[in-house]
Amino acid sequence: MASNTATNLMEMKYLTQEHLVGFENYKYSARDTSPLSKYVMHPFWNMVVKLCPRTIAPNVLTFVGFLFTTGNFVLLSWYDYSFYAASNTSPGDTYPHIPHWLWLVMALNHFLAHTLDGIDGKQARRTNTSGPLGELFDHGLDSWTAFFIPACLCSVFGRADFSISPIRFYFVLCNVLICFYTSHWEKYLTKVLFLPWGYDVSQVIIFVIYIVSGVFGTDIWKFEMYPGLPGGVMFEMLLYGGSLVSGLPFSFYNIYYSYRDRTGKMLGPVEALRPLWSPLLLFTVCTFWVIESPNDIIFNHPRLFLYLIGVVFANINCRLIVSQMSSTRCELLNWQLGLLSASVLVVLQLPSLEFLILLLLCIISTAAHIHYGVQVVRQMCCHFRIPCFSIKDRID
Repeated sequence: MASNTATNLMEMKYLTQEHLVGFENYKYSARDTSPLSKYVMHPFWNMVVKLCPRTIAPNVLTFVGFLFTTGNFVLLSWYDYSFYAASNTSPGDTYPHIPHWLWLVMALNHFLAHTLDGIDGKQARRTNTSGPLGELFDHGLDSWTAFFIPACLCSVFGRADFSISPIRFYFVLCNVLICFYTSHWEKYLTKVLFLPWGYDVSQVIIFVIYIVSGVFGTDIWKFEMYPGLPGGVMFEMLLYGGSLVSGLPFSFYNIYYSYRDRTGKMLGPVEALRPLWSPLLLFTVCTFWVIESPNDIIFNHPRLFLYLIGVVFANINCRLIVSQMSSTRCELLNWQLGLLSASVLVVLQLPSLEFLILLLLCIISTAAHIHYGVQVVRQMCCHFRIPCFSIKDRID
C-alpha cells in the first residue's frame, strides 16, 4: 500500500500538454538597465564564469547557490530561532548573542549565492545549454530565496531594543514578497522580465551588513540617527523605500506601456488581474491570523510563522512562472490557501492547538512545494530529453 502511494506520488504530473507545448515555443526576454549590474556585477561575473569548468551544468550552480542561502537561514534558525539574539533585553536574558564568526560565514555564503546566481545563465550560454528548464529552475528557487534573505536580515537587528516588533517585520516581509511577485506578474503581462535596479544594490548592502556585524558585532547597529529613528527602523524604511521607489512604480510603468504600445499579451482586466487573487488571499488570511491569534503567534513563534508564508508564497509564485513561460492561463487560487483558511478557523475554535497546527502547515506546505518542484523539473527533463544536473551525459 505504501509503495503504491509512493509510486503514485512520483508519477503525478503538474504540467499539461499545453504547458509543455508552450515551453517549446518560449523565448527568454529580459532587460537589465541597472548601472551597478552593467558596470560592476556583469564584468565581475564574466571573469568568474571562466573559472568554472565547462562540464558543470548551469543548474548545479543555481542549486548550490540556493543551498548557501538556505544554509544561512538554517544557521540562524539554530542560533536565533526567536530573533532575540541581537537584542539586549530578551526574556530572562536567555538568548546569547550570535558569535561574530557566524556573521562572517553568512557573508561568505551570501556572496557565493549571489555570484552563482549571477553566473548560472552565463554558464548556460557558454556551454550551449540555455533553455526554458534553466530559467524555470533559477526563478523557481528565487521564489523561495525571496523569503530566506529578509528573514536572515531580521536577526541582525533583533526584535526589541533599537529595532522593530515581529508584527512590523511581518509587514516588511509582505512588502518584499509583493514586490517580488509583481515583477513576475509584470512579465506575465508584458512578456519581458525587467530586472529591478534595487536587487543587486540590496545584495551588496546585505553583504556589507554581514561583514560589519562579523567584525564589530550586531551592537554596532544599535544607534539612533535622531530620537525615534533607530537602526532597525532605518532597515524597515530601506526595504519599504526599495519597493516603493525602484520596484512597484517601474512595474506598473512597464505594464502601462506594454498596453499602450500593444507589445504585451493585451489581456482584459479580468484575466490581467487573475494572478493577483492567490497572493491577495494569502496575505489577507495571514494578516487576519496575526491580528486574531489567541496565543499571539507572531510574537511567540515569528520564525515558524514567517516561514509558512514564505513557502506558500514560493509555490504560488512558481505556478505563476510556469504559466508565464508557457503562455498559459494562470490558476485562480492555489489549493494550499483553502487548507490555510480552514486551519485559521480551527485555531480560533481550538486555541490550544495553534502551535501544532502551524507546525503541521509548515511540514505539509514544504512537502507539497518540494514535490511540485521536483515533479515539474522531471516532466521538463523528460519532455526535452535532457538531464537537469549534467551536461556530458545528455540524452540523445
